[in-house]
Amino acid sequence: MPERLLIVLLGAIGDVVCGMPLAQRLRAGWPRTRIAWAVEAAAAPLLQTHPAVDEVIVFRRGEGAAALVEMLRALRDSHPNVALDLQRHAKSGAFSRASRAPRRIGFHWCNSREGNRLFNTESIAPVQDLTPKLRHFLAFADHLGVAPAPISFGLAASAAERARAAELTAPAGARPAVLFVGTTWPSKHWFARSTAALCQRLRDRGLGVVLVGGAADAPFAAAVRAAGAAEAVDLVGRTTLREVTAMLAGAAVAIGPDSGPMHIAAAVGTPVVALFGATSPRRTAPYGSEDLVVRGDAPCAPCYERRCPIGQLCMETITPTKVMERVERALARRARDDA
Repeated sequence: MPERLLIVLLGAIGDVVCGMPLAQRLRAGWPRTRIAWAVEAAAAPLLQTHPAVDEVIVFRRGEGAAALVEMLRALRDSHPNVALDLQRHAKSGAFSRASRAPRRIGFHWCNSREGNRLFNTESIAPVQDLTPKLRHFLAFADHLGVAPAPISFGLAASAAERARAAELTAPAGARPAVLFVGTTWPSKHWFARSTAALCQRLRDRGLGVVLVGGAADAPFAAAVRAAGAAEAVDLVGRTTLREVTAMLAGAAVAIGPDSGPMHIAAAVGTPVVALFGATSPRRTAPYGSEDLVVRGDAPCAPCYERRCPIGQLCMETITPTKVMERVERALARRARDDA
Protein backbone atom coordinates (compact mmCIF):
# COMPACT_ATOMS: atom_id res chain seq x y z
CA MET A 1 0.00 0.00 0.00
CA PRO A 2 1.63 3.28 -1.08
CA GLU A 3 1.77 6.20 1.32
CA ARG A 4 0.90 8.70 -1.43
CA LEU A 5 -0.75 8.17 -4.83
CA LEU A 6 -1.37 10.57 -7.70
CA ILE A 7 -4.14 10.25 -10.30
CA VAL A 8 -3.48 12.20 -13.50
CA LEU A 9 -6.76 12.69 -15.33
CA LEU A 10 -6.86 16.25 -16.50
CA GLY A 11 -9.50 16.52 -19.10
CA ALA A 12 -13.13 16.22 -19.96
CA ILE A 13 -15.73 16.37 -17.22
CA GLY A 14 -17.21 13.05 -18.29
CA ASP A 15 -13.81 11.36 -18.09
CA VAL A 16 -13.26 12.70 -14.59
CA VAL A 17 -16.64 11.34 -13.48
CA CYS A 18 -15.81 7.95 -15.00
CA GLY A 19 -12.57 7.95 -13.02
CA MET A 20 -14.31 8.42 -9.68
CA PRO A 21 -15.10 4.71 -9.14
CA LEU A 22 -11.36 4.02 -9.36
CA ALA A 23 -10.68 6.60 -6.65
CA GLN A 24 -13.46 5.12 -4.53
CA ARG A 25 -12.03 1.62 -4.89
CA LEU A 26 -8.53 2.82 -4.04
CA ARG A 27 -9.87 4.56 -0.95
CA ALA A 28 -11.78 1.45 0.16
CA GLY A 29 -8.79 -0.84 -0.36
CA TRP A 30 -6.10 1.55 0.88
CA PRO A 31 -7.79 3.77 3.48
CA ARG A 32 -4.49 5.27 4.76
CA THR A 33 -3.12 6.22 1.34
CA ARG A 34 -3.14 9.94 0.56
CA ILE A 35 -4.74 10.37 -2.88
CA ALA A 36 -4.07 13.46 -5.00
CA TRP A 37 -5.75 14.13 -8.36
CA ALA A 38 -4.30 16.35 -11.09
CA VAL A 39 -7.12 17.95 -13.10
CA GLU A 40 -7.88 20.98 -15.22
CA ALA A 41 -9.98 23.80 -13.80
CA ALA A 42 -13.23 22.96 -15.63
CA ALA A 43 -13.74 19.65 -13.82
CA ALA A 44 -12.02 20.55 -10.55
CA PRO A 45 -15.25 21.55 -8.69
CA LEU A 46 -16.45 17.95 -8.89
CA LEU A 47 -13.42 16.82 -6.89
CA GLN A 48 -13.19 19.58 -4.29
CA THR A 49 -15.29 17.73 -1.70
CA HIS A 50 -14.90 14.20 -3.02
CA PRO A 51 -14.57 11.66 -0.17
CA ALA A 52 -11.80 9.66 -1.89
CA VAL A 53 -9.59 12.63 -2.82
CA ASP A 54 -7.31 14.31 -0.29
CA GLU A 55 -5.75 16.88 -2.61
CA VAL A 56 -6.82 18.45 -5.90
CA ILE A 57 -3.96 19.76 -8.04
CA VAL A 58 -5.48 22.15 -10.57
CA PHE A 59 -3.84 22.91 -13.91
CA ARG A 60 -5.08 26.30 -15.07
CA ARG A 61 -4.56 25.69 -18.75
CA GLY A 62 -4.59 28.86 -20.80
CA GLU A 63 -3.06 31.05 -18.11
CA GLY A 64 0.44 30.93 -19.55
CA ALA A 65 3.85 29.76 -18.45
CA ALA A 66 3.32 30.74 -14.82
CA ALA A 67 0.43 28.30 -14.54
CA LEU A 68 2.54 25.51 -15.99
CA VAL A 69 5.39 26.21 -13.57
CA GLU A 70 2.93 26.24 -10.67
CA MET A 71 1.49 22.90 -11.83
CA LEU A 72 4.90 21.23 -12.12
CA ARG A 73 5.87 22.46 -8.66
CA ALA A 74 2.62 21.16 -7.15
CA LEU A 75 3.12 17.76 -8.77
CA ARG A 76 6.64 17.47 -7.33
CA ASP A 77 5.46 18.67 -3.92
CA SER A 78 2.83 15.93 -3.77
CA HIS A 79 5.68 13.35 -3.54
CA PRO A 80 3.66 10.37 -4.81
CA ASN A 81 4.99 6.83 -4.55
CA VAL A 82 2.70 5.81 -7.41
CA ALA A 83 1.27 7.86 -10.29
CA LEU A 84 -1.63 6.59 -12.40
CA ASP A 85 -1.87 8.22 -15.83
CA LEU A 86 -5.49 7.83 -16.92
CA GLN A 87 -5.23 10.34 -19.76
CA ARG A 88 -2.96 8.34 -22.13
CA HIS A 89 -1.60 11.42 -23.97
CA ALA A 90 1.82 13.08 -24.06
CA LYS A 91 0.78 15.93 -21.75
CA SER A 92 -0.52 13.64 -19.02
CA GLY A 93 2.55 11.45 -19.38
CA ALA A 94 4.79 14.47 -18.93
CA PHE A 95 2.90 15.52 -15.82
CA SER A 96 3.09 12.00 -14.40
CA ARG A 97 6.84 11.95 -14.95
CA ALA A 98 7.20 15.44 -13.49
CA SER A 99 5.77 14.12 -10.22
CA ARG A 100 8.93 11.99 -9.86
CA ALA A 101 6.88 9.02 -8.70
CA PRO A 102 9.08 5.91 -8.82
CA ARG A 103 6.13 3.87 -10.14
CA ARG A 104 4.32 5.50 -13.06
CA ILE A 105 1.56 3.35 -14.47
CA GLY A 106 -0.25 4.00 -17.73
CA PHE A 107 -2.32 2.27 -20.38
CA HIS A 108 -0.83 -0.51 -22.45
CA TRP A 109 0.97 0.83 -25.52
CA CYS A 110 -1.78 -0.46 -27.85
CA ASN A 111 -4.35 1.65 -25.97
CA SER A 112 -2.26 4.81 -25.58
CA ARG A 113 -1.37 7.72 -27.83
CA GLU A 114 1.31 10.31 -28.56
CA GLY A 115 4.15 8.24 -27.13
CA ASN A 116 2.52 8.23 -23.70
CA ARG A 117 4.13 4.89 -22.85
CA LEU A 118 7.56 6.52 -22.90
CA PHE A 119 6.76 8.42 -19.71
CA ASN A 120 5.65 5.37 -17.68
CA THR A 121 7.56 2.67 -15.84
CA GLU A 122 4.84 0.05 -16.30
CA SER A 123 1.45 -0.45 -17.91
CA ILE A 124 -1.83 -2.21 -17.30
CA ALA A 125 -2.97 -5.11 -19.47
CA PRO A 126 -4.32 -4.28 -22.94
CA VAL A 127 -8.07 -4.10 -23.54
CA GLN A 128 -10.22 -4.35 -26.64
CA ASP A 129 -11.34 -1.26 -28.50
CA LEU A 130 -14.52 0.36 -27.15
CA THR A 131 -14.11 -1.19 -23.71
CA PRO A 132 -16.25 0.96 -21.36
CA LYS A 133 -14.09 3.80 -20.14
CA LEU A 134 -15.13 3.29 -16.51
CA ARG A 135 -14.08 -0.37 -16.64
CA HIS A 136 -10.82 0.56 -18.35
CA PHE A 137 -9.99 2.93 -15.50
CA LEU A 138 -10.80 0.25 -12.91
CA ALA A 139 -8.17 -1.96 -14.55
CA PHE A 140 -5.58 0.20 -12.77
CA ALA A 141 -6.91 -1.09 -9.45
CA ASP A 142 -6.71 -4.64 -10.78
CA HIS A 143 -3.09 -4.03 -11.78
CA LEU A 144 -2.30 -2.75 -8.28
CA GLY A 145 -4.00 -5.70 -6.61
CA VAL A 146 -6.63 -3.58 -4.87
CA ALA A 147 -9.60 -5.66 -3.75
CA PRO A 148 -12.76 -5.45 -5.88
CA ALA A 149 -15.55 -3.23 -4.56
CA PRO A 150 -19.06 -2.26 -5.66
CA ILE A 151 -19.01 0.58 -8.16
CA SER A 152 -19.72 3.93 -6.56
CA PHE A 153 -18.92 7.47 -7.63
CA GLY A 154 -18.88 9.41 -4.37
CA LEU A 155 -20.38 12.43 -6.13
CA ALA A 156 -23.03 14.31 -4.19
CA ALA A 157 -24.35 17.84 -3.84
CA SER A 158 -24.33 19.62 -0.50
CA ALA A 159 -27.50 20.69 1.26
CA ALA A 160 -26.87 24.29 0.23
CA GLU A 161 -26.36 23.27 -3.40
CA ARG A 162 -29.56 21.24 -3.38
CA ALA A 163 -31.46 24.17 -1.94
CA ARG A 164 -30.06 26.53 -4.57
CA ALA A 165 -30.93 24.05 -7.34
CA ALA A 166 -34.49 23.72 -6.05
CA GLU A 167 -34.81 27.50 -6.04
CA LEU A 168 -33.57 27.82 -9.63
CA THR A 169 -35.76 25.02 -11.00
CA ALA A 170 -38.88 25.87 -8.96
CA PRO A 171 -40.81 27.27 -11.97
CA ALA A 172 -40.56 23.80 -13.57
CA GLY A 173 -41.94 21.94 -10.54
CA ALA A 174 -40.47 19.65 -7.93
CA ARG A 175 -39.30 16.83 -10.21
CA PRO A 176 -38.59 18.26 -13.66
CA ALA A 177 -36.99 16.71 -16.70
CA VAL A 178 -33.52 18.22 -17.07
CA LEU A 179 -32.18 18.49 -20.62
CA PHE A 180 -28.43 19.00 -20.97
CA VAL A 181 -28.31 20.49 -24.43
CA GLY A 182 -24.66 20.99 -25.32
CA THR A 183 -21.40 19.14 -25.89
CA THR A 184 -17.89 20.12 -26.92
CA TRP A 185 -18.31 18.26 -30.22
CA PRO A 186 -20.75 19.81 -32.72
CA SER A 187 -21.25 16.36 -34.24
CA LYS A 188 -22.88 15.13 -31.01
CA HIS A 189 -25.55 17.83 -30.86
CA TRP A 190 -29.18 16.98 -31.43
CA PHE A 191 -31.32 19.61 -33.21
CA ALA A 192 -33.22 22.58 -31.82
CA ARG A 193 -36.47 21.64 -33.56
CA SER A 194 -36.29 18.06 -32.26
CA THR A 195 -35.40 19.23 -28.76
CA ALA A 196 -38.33 21.67 -28.77
CA ALA A 197 -40.71 18.92 -29.91
CA LEU A 198 -39.46 16.70 -27.09
CA CYS A 199 -40.00 19.53 -24.58
CA GLN A 200 -43.63 19.76 -25.65
CA ARG A 201 -44.12 16.02 -25.26
CA LEU A 202 -42.59 16.15 -21.81
CA ARG A 203 -44.96 18.93 -20.83
CA ASP A 204 -47.88 16.93 -22.21
CA ARG A 205 -46.67 14.12 -19.96
CA GLY A 206 -46.93 16.47 -16.97
CA LEU A 207 -43.23 17.23 -16.56
CA GLY A 208 -41.66 20.63 -16.26
CA VAL A 209 -38.56 21.12 -18.37
CA VAL A 210 -35.23 22.67 -17.42
CA LEU A 211 -32.44 23.37 -19.92
CA VAL A 212 -28.84 23.34 -18.66
CA GLY A 213 -25.48 23.78 -20.36
CA GLY A 214 -22.48 26.04 -20.62
CA ALA A 215 -22.36 29.62 -21.81
CA ALA A 216 -21.42 28.48 -25.33
CA ASP A 217 -24.73 26.59 -25.53
CA ALA A 218 -26.88 29.67 -24.93
CA PRO A 219 -27.65 30.30 -28.64
CA PHE A 220 -28.81 26.71 -29.03
CA ALA A 221 -31.06 26.99 -25.97
CA ALA A 222 -32.53 30.19 -27.39
CA ALA A 223 -33.23 28.37 -30.65
CA VAL A 224 -34.97 25.56 -28.75
CA ARG A 225 -37.25 28.01 -26.99
CA ALA A 226 -37.96 29.85 -30.25
CA ALA A 227 -38.86 26.55 -31.93
CA GLY A 228 -41.73 25.91 -29.54
CA ALA A 229 -40.33 25.39 -26.04
CA ALA A 230 -40.85 28.90 -24.68
CA GLU A 231 -42.08 27.57 -21.33
CA ALA A 232 -38.87 25.64 -20.62
CA VAL A 233 -36.81 27.06 -17.76
CA ASP A 234 -33.63 28.14 -19.49
CA LEU A 235 -30.63 28.02 -17.13
CA VAL A 236 -28.02 27.51 -19.83
CA GLY A 237 -24.86 29.43 -18.99
CA ARG A 238 -26.35 30.66 -15.70
CA THR A 239 -25.24 28.00 -13.24
CA THR A 240 -22.10 26.51 -11.75
CA LEU A 241 -21.10 22.92 -12.36
CA ARG A 242 -21.96 22.08 -8.76
CA GLU A 243 -25.43 23.59 -9.18
CA VAL A 244 -25.98 21.54 -12.34
CA THR A 245 -24.97 18.45 -10.38
CA ALA A 246 -27.62 19.21 -7.78
CA MET A 247 -30.26 19.86 -10.46
CA LEU A 248 -29.52 16.55 -12.14
CA ALA A 249 -29.74 14.76 -8.79
CA GLY A 250 -33.22 16.19 -8.26
CA ALA A 251 -34.53 15.48 -11.76
CA ALA A 252 -37.11 12.88 -12.66
CA VAL A 253 -35.07 12.10 -15.77
CA ALA A 254 -32.04 13.58 -17.51
CA ILE A 255 -31.87 13.74 -21.31
CA GLY A 256 -29.20 14.79 -23.78
CA PRO A 257 -26.22 13.86 -25.95
CA ASP A 258 -22.97 12.16 -24.96
CA SER A 259 -21.39 14.74 -22.64
CA GLY A 260 -20.09 15.49 -19.17
CA PRO A 261 -23.53 16.21 -17.64
CA MET A 262 -24.69 12.83 -18.97
CA HIS A 263 -22.11 11.12 -16.76
CA ILE A 264 -22.84 13.42 -13.82
CA ALA A 265 -26.53 12.48 -13.96
CA ALA A 266 -25.65 8.79 -13.95
CA ALA A 267 -23.21 9.27 -11.08
CA VAL A 268 -25.87 10.88 -8.84
CA GLY A 269 -28.37 8.10 -9.61
CA THR A 270 -30.76 9.81 -12.03
CA PRO A 271 -31.99 7.76 -15.02
CA VAL A 272 -30.38 9.12 -18.19
CA VAL A 273 -31.78 8.97 -21.71
CA ALA A 274 -28.58 9.50 -23.70
CA LEU A 275 -28.48 10.28 -27.43
CA PHE A 276 -25.56 8.77 -29.34
CA GLY A 277 -24.45 9.19 -32.92
CA ALA A 278 -20.84 10.17 -33.58
CA THR A 279 -19.58 8.24 -30.55
CA SER A 280 -20.27 4.73 -29.30
CA PRO A 281 -22.26 3.88 -26.17
CA ARG A 282 -20.10 0.77 -25.91
CA ARG A 283 -17.34 3.11 -24.75
CA THR A 284 -19.14 5.89 -22.88
CA ALA A 285 -22.76 4.97 -22.12
CA PRO A 286 -23.98 6.44 -18.81
CA TYR A 287 -23.42 3.87 -16.07
CA GLY A 288 -26.64 2.19 -14.98
CA SER A 289 -28.66 3.66 -17.87
CA GLU A 290 -27.15 1.67 -20.73
CA ASP A 291 -30.58 0.31 -21.65
CA LEU A 292 -31.98 3.84 -22.02
CA VAL A 293 -29.54 4.88 -24.77
CA VAL A 294 -30.99 6.01 -28.11
CA ARG A 295 -28.57 5.36 -30.97
CA GLY A 296 -28.61 7.24 -34.24
CA ASP A 297 -28.58 5.03 -37.32
CA ALA A 298 -26.12 5.81 -40.12
CA PRO A 299 -23.58 3.71 -42.04
CA CYS A 300 -20.74 5.93 -40.79
CA ALA A 301 -21.70 5.89 -37.10
CA PRO A 302 -19.81 5.96 -34.84
CA CYS A 303 -17.29 8.10 -36.72
CA TYR A 304 -15.63 9.91 -33.79
CA GLU A 305 -15.42 13.07 -35.88
CA ARG A 306 -15.85 16.35 -34.02
CA ARG A 307 -17.56 17.95 -37.01
CA CYS A 308 -19.87 16.10 -39.37
CA PRO A 309 -19.52 16.77 -43.11
CA ILE A 310 -22.93 15.27 -44.02
CA GLY A 311 -25.38 17.10 -41.74
CA GLN A 312 -25.40 14.69 -38.79
CA LEU A 313 -27.39 11.99 -40.52
CA CYS A 314 -27.11 9.77 -37.46
CA MET A 315 -28.69 12.37 -35.16
CA GLU A 316 -31.44 13.05 -37.69
CA THR A 317 -32.67 9.48 -37.17
CA ILE A 318 -33.23 10.12 -33.45
CA THR A 319 -36.84 11.24 -33.16
CA PRO A 320 -38.77 12.66 -30.21
CA THR A 321 -40.95 9.53 -30.35
CA LYS A 322 -37.94 7.27 -29.83
CA VAL A 323 -36.68 9.44 -27.01
CA MET A 324 -40.07 9.47 -25.27
CA GLU A 325 -40.17 5.68 -25.34
CA ARG A 326 -37.00 5.65 -23.26
CA VAL A 327 -38.27 8.49 -21.08
CA GLU A 328 -41.29 6.40 -20.07
CA ARG A 329 -38.98 3.56 -19.09
CA ALA A 330 -36.80 5.98 -17.14
CA LEU A 331 -39.76 7.46 -15.28
CA ALA A 332 -40.95 4.01 -14.27
CA ARG A 333 -37.47 3.28 -12.91
CA ARG A 334 -37.38 6.57 -11.02
CA ALA A 335 -40.78 5.81 -9.47
CA ARG A 336 -39.54 2.41 -8.27
CA ASP A 337 -36.40 3.97 -6.81
CA ASP A 338 -38.41 6.64 -5.01
CA ALA A 339 -40.96 4.19 -3.62
